[in-house]
Amino acid sequence: MNKVETVVFQKAKKQQYYCGDSYFYTETENEYICALADGLGSGEFAKESSEIVIGIIKENIHLTIEQLIKRCNEKLTGKRGAVIGILRIDFQAKRYSFSSIGNVGVITIPENGKKKRNIPNSGYLAGYHRPFKVVTDKLDPLMNFILFSDGVTDKDLSKRFLLNRDVNQVVQTYANYAEGEERTDDTTLIAIKYEA
Repeated sequence: MNKVETVVFQKAKKQQYYCGDSYFYTETENEYICALADGLGSGEFAKESSEIVIGIIKENIHLTIEQLIKRCNEKLTGKRGAVIGILRIDFQAKRYSFSSIGNVGVITIPENGKKKRNIPNSGYLAGYHRPFKVVTDKLDPLMNFILFSDGVTDKDLSKRFLLNRDVNQVVQTYANYAEGEERTDDTTLIAIKYEA
């Protein structure tokens, strides 16, 4: 029985075949991990960088967020670079941790419904040492998270539908809302619901 439900909206920017955003999520008996990477720029090279990051995370889900980010950073030496957000939920400890670098954002919506948008660490991964912080907090028995790339605008994020507990509804409403607009950037919105 899964404790986490995940629904994703993704669309490449106008006139682009490749989306430079890549994502991955998985749930084990003890934890859930979700990562969203946005390759710098757009097109094929952006996709290459974001896929390198996601590949490392898929192969190393047991590592801490700090270790994952350091390993991703090393692998991007000489590549175009990427920004990243990683969320981990620890079912046993009843805690969640996340880190975001660059313009991948994370919103937490605890049981009381008061959404909190977290400020990402500045910069991007491209092989250079970069300080970053990992935020850790207690997990409510019912909690939603939203990870998003920079194609999701501040105007999008002010909409009330993001507070809906039904993550299918969140993504469907966003898709309808975003459908008519030409996207000036690759867009990924991941809606995540945890229920104990």
